[in-house]
Amino acid sequence: MQRQGIGGSAVIRIRAAGSVLLVAHLLFVAWLTLRPLDVPWVMPTNLHPFAGIRADLRLGWPEAARRIGEDLALLAPLGLLLPLAHGRPSVSPLASLVRTATAGALLSLAIALLQTDVPGRVVDIDSVLLNTAGVALVHAALVPAARAWVGRRGARRDRRTVEDPAQGLTPTIPRVGIAP
Repeated sequence: MQRQGIGGSAVIRIRAAGSVLLVAHLLFVAWLTLRPLDVPWVMPTNLHPFAGIRADLRLGWPEAARRIGEDLALLAPLGLLLPLAHGRPSVSPLASLVRTATAGALLSLAIALLQTDVPGRVVDIDSVLLNTAGVALVHAALVPAARAWVGRRGARRDRRTVEDPAQGLTPTIPRVGIAP
């Protein structure tokens, strides 16, 4: 069955590629965040929002940028990979942003909760906040442009099909209603 907009096979290829990249990224994140650390001491759990960020900022510019950047970047690819793997091309940008940021926040929270049983790892609420912000920033920066590009690409394909009769028209299946 053909989908509206871009062709059905293109949608399948995009979603398959997005799903493969999503699984690969999640495996990398799990390996990075859930492996035990061999450290002589562990910082206490941070459950006060922005306390860790303020402490990082007191360390000075390069170290603060590195620490905050790491937390922003850890789950940031999900901002693009989640809509790529499971998104719909014609959805409200705000609804898509909220749905993707919520998924990022829940995944970050799950990682923080799983880290409680891993030696050398502690829960840090600022990591959850920064991970969620990274997902939202990437989504807001890339997904609307990607959807516009896919829409223009589909429109070009549709025009080419109509303008070039030698190539033939795309077959359509009329919608059949259910009889009363």
